[in-house]
Amino acid sequence: MAETTIPDDLDQARGEAETLTVRILELREAYYEKDAAVASDEDYDTLIHRLEAIESAFPELASQDSPTQTVGGRAQSLFDPVTHAERMLSLDNVFSTDEFVAWSAKVEKDAGRPVRYLCELKIDGLAINLRYESGVLVSAATRGDGVVGEDVTENIDLVPGIPRRLSGSGHPSLVEVRGEVFFPVAAFQELNAEQEAAGERLFANPRNAASGSLRQKAEGKNADQLRLMHARLSRLRMLVHGIGAWENPPVETQSDVYQLVATWGLPTSSHYRVTDPGAGAAGEAVEFIRYFGEHRGSVEHEIDGIVIKIDELALHAELGATSRAPRWAIAYKYPPEQVNTTLLDIRVGVGRTGRATPYAVMEPVRVAGSVVRQATLHNQDVVKAKGVLIGDTIVLRKAGDVIPEILGPVVELRDGTEREFVMPEYCPECGTRLRAMKEGDIDLRCPNAKDCPAQVRGRVEHAGSRGALDVEALGEVSAAALTQPLEPAEPPLHTEAGLFDLRVEDIFPIKVVVRDSETGMAKTNDDGSERTDTPFKRARKPKEDGEFDPAAAEFTGDEFFVPSTNAIKLIANLDKAKTAPLWRILVALSIRHVGPVAARALAGHFGSLDAIRAASREELAEVDGVGGIIADAVIAWFEVDWHQHILMRWAQAGVQFATPGHPGPGAAAAAGGVLAGLTVVATGSLDGFTREGAQEAIIAAGGKSASSVSKNTDFVAAGPGAGSKLAKAEQLGIRVLDADGFRILLTAGPEGLPPLAVAP
Repeated sequence: MAETTIPDDLDQARGEAETLTVRILELREAYYEKDAAVASDEDYDTLIHRLEAIESAFPELASQDSPTQTVGGRAQSLFDPVTHAERMLSLDNVFSTDEFVAWSAKVEKDAGRPVRYLCELKIDGLAINLRYESGVLVSAATRGDGVVGEDVTENIDLVPGIPRRLSGSGHPSLVEVRGEVFFPVAAFQELNAEQEAAGERLFANPRNAASGSLRQKAEGKNADQLRLMHARLSRLRMLVHGIGAWENPPVETQSDVYQLVATWGLPTSSHYRVTDPGAGAAGEAVEFIRYFGEHRGSVEHEIDGIVIKIDELALHAELGATSRAPRWAIAYKYPPEQVNTTLLDIRVGVGRTGRATPYAVMEPVRVAGSVVRQATLHNQDVVKAKGVLIGDTIVLRKAGDVIPEILGPVVELRDGTEREFVMPEYCPECGTRLRAMKEGDIDLRCPNAKDCPAQVRGRVEHAGSRGALDVEALGEVSAAALTQPLEPAEPPLHTEAGLFDLRVEDIFPIKVVVRDSETGMAKTNDDGSERTDTPFKRARKPKEDGEFDPAAAEFTGDEFFVPSTNAIKLIANLDKAKTAPLWRILVALSIRHVGPVAARALAGHFGSLDAIRAASREELAEVDGVGGIIADAVIAWFEVDWHQHILMRWAQAGVQFATPGHPGPGAAAAAGGVLAGLTVVATGSLDGFTREGAQEAIIAAGGKSASSVSKNTDFVAAGPGAGSKLAKAEQLGIRVLDADGFRILLTAGPEGLPPLAVAP
């Protein structure tokens, strides 16, 4: 990696550190929460290393929530949160054998003696934490932010090879088993073949397919969808690669751990090697790295590198860890696969933030397991730096084995017909002149944020996303259909201001080009033509077949054309979203840098949009999880006149901009809240509350909203479908409240509850 000079000036260093932090957090959100990688591993690692260098030179800039000190990702509200008994750390990376040998020399110096290494394959899947208590599986959770993950226990039950009860006897009272969930290569190929045959979207890679399959909810799915979900989960596999919490394990090495957990019935990999101790250990590890670098295709699952760990567990404790990675392990990352293809064209797309992004349209080619037709070129300077001409034979790779990346042209194959790319002066979507938004910016953007159809499309899709309003029928295709349809000529939405005013009759039929929301790239078919879709199809219905709404139907001969289920679902879901928790509304407004974490912090502290708008920069920045950058972005958003128009239209449509019962700015965290010091679990369908709404209400009242019932739980609010949590509460003698009792608890506290009836 190229070295660059660190700024001498503190203010200049702080500015660059803030810019790096924002970009790193954006990339983490895309990768961990959307199962989408929008930058290569190398680009991401370069940003992290640059930020580390600045923080090393200016320690006062190294806050405890810096990306250099934290693990990427966070638990999503779609799943209950699970707190790991011991942190799940990430791994530091090396990219050459020289870097690995240097790391080896350092750890052996720190250890004060020669060491033995365990070398194993780095599986390209989804990290998982299995918690067993006295041999019984009690939870399975994703990594999340390393401290809190997502509860996927129900889905893990359907993954073959993971025991609910461990074999043998003498199991520890608590042990956390860490592993990776993945699709075997053959199963992934079968899955994509079935997707293609059904005309469905193909998965980009096994890692995204595994993550997307495991992080599904059964609720709301019909019988066919459940069968499909279960079929996918049954194709997943898991391999153990370590342990978390385990007091006084009866083994001394990592390799002993693998042998022991295998006797318990847990799946372990056969692809590992333990080196001999001494001066040749690093060389044996390098040999292992080289062998699998040449034989990656011989393994049953995708790998993107090799993990090298010190085998001796005592040294793990002795060497310790940073805030994000252990010092006793390292990941060697393999360079990605490369192929040649033809650059047919360079087009420009516009995404949600207005960035004009050149992208390559290529002769389809298979690389790293999937067919690639397009690749982003980021900006006009990148096009020049790569030296590619339209018509070139180009070298393509999958950066991190995920993102298509053009390395450069094969100059020797040029025949003179190639031509240079010229960046357009005007937005291809709305005709506004493109410009850099601030001095020094390389990216050109469309400044017409309000009316540019591409930006409106991106914001509408963002509003419906899982991290915002979570509107199931409002995704990539439907957002484009509402804002940029091929047919009809007039779109149902000109801006997101009218989102909650949509009616069923406004949205059928619509035909649309399928585009990527971030880059604006038009997706293509096998023949290179733009891919189109009709998300809100009209359904035929004979005149005599039941009731219909004449206002939302067309009559042709003896048949009516009625809206599709998808159209009806969209309107119903939008109506439900009007009462979504305040933090979701904040995310849906597309305020720069305000994702779910910052939105929860703002909503929890202030309780209403009016209170947030009235707060000073200092009051905003002081909220835990917000800070100066986000505070500035929030203030700037409210200063835009057409943003006020969005708020007005949404309010008129019935969108709720306040948390019911919130006591006011700062009060939720105050000791005087009616639930201060109490832990409450909300489960099942509580009348008048969504799951997120119930959790927010508990927090707003000063209490702790927990996801599981334990002896430390004070109350359980339970509605229909409460299941095992209700049974656990009854077993532990914890007071259970219905929806009415829950409302009393939230407003009056425990003292306001009626006394329990005493059995005669």
